[in-house]
Amino acid sequence: QVQLVEYGGGLVQAGESLRLSCAASGSIFSINTMGWYRQAPGERRELVATMTSDASTNYADFAKGRFTISRDNAKNVYLEMNSMKSEDTAVYYCYAIVSLSLGSNYYQYWGQGTQVTVSS
Repeated sequence: QVQLVEYGGGLVQAGESLRLSCAASGSIFSINTMGWYRQAPGERRELVATMTSDASTNYADFAKGRFTISRDNAKNVYLEMNSMKSEDTAVYYCYAIVSLSLGSNYYQYWGQGTQVTVSS
């Protein structure tokens, strides 16, 4: 069993910053990719940013220049969000591609989500 737990959501004013954290735990052999997606009310879930185990990153266009993804070890991922806008309001989900044992397949896991609200 793999758990992803997000921390750091909340209410901020437009222009302010917020940092999200996600910790993975459980029967994990290795994690390939960790990252963040978000879903606004009535919208589809969309990519925010991901980072592979070799530190390659991928950002959505709206995140480039404002958001920074980082990992401090194999199981923790962070999202620093700056110059936030009202349209960043969404539930933010932590995401990981995890292998449970040597030679096994990789599987996708999701956190429960954390609400981020940006007031204008």
